[in-house]
Amino acid sequence: MNPKVDFYFSKDNKWQKELEKLRTITLACGLNEELKWGCPCYTFEDRNIVLIHVFKEYCALLFFKGALLNDPNGILVQQTKNVQSARQIRFTSVREIVEKVSVLKAYIYEAIEVERAGLKVKLKTTAEYRIPAEFQKKLDKNRALKTAFEALTPGRQRAYIFYFSAAKQSKTRESRVEKYLPKILNGKGLED
Repeated sequence: MNPKVDFYFSKDNKWQKELEKLRTITLACGLNEELKWGCPCYTFEDRNIVLIHVFKEYCALLFFKGALLNDPNGILVQQTKNVQSARQIRFTSVREIVEKVSVLKAYIYEAIEVERAGLKVKLKTTAEYRIPAEFQKKLDKNRALKTAFEALTPGRQRAYIFYFSAAKQSKTRESRVEKYLPKILNGKGLED
């Protein structure tokens, strides 16, 4: 146990017993405990294997390369459609965790083997994401905008594509595109 992480388990929250049980299980698998992104992160040879985190409706083990794991029990969840690599196992009670101890350890050991083997998730490139028509029209008409957008990092490009695409109505997508044109032209990301 890493004392820098203890605070996470001593917080007063509704998932306390579940978090403590998940901590015990992950440590029993021989992983190192670290604090990353404000959450307990468990590593093997300095590589991230699994993270414990909480949400309003559940707590979870997040496997960084969960997409590469076998899932014979059908318990791995893709958090959102845009998450490419990570997968979660979600819990709403300590009883669920206790019932799955051996299964959880098997998934953790498999995740360690994935790291040992040096396996990598084949990630989509930014070019493989569909640019919403409202934004594509602007890119086609404005050479400076196209150049500025292409100069952004792939992550910033994807953030804009996801944000523009998330709007259900064309009018909203157009409004979002218009609002962020100056940021793109200034080489800024969505959150910069």
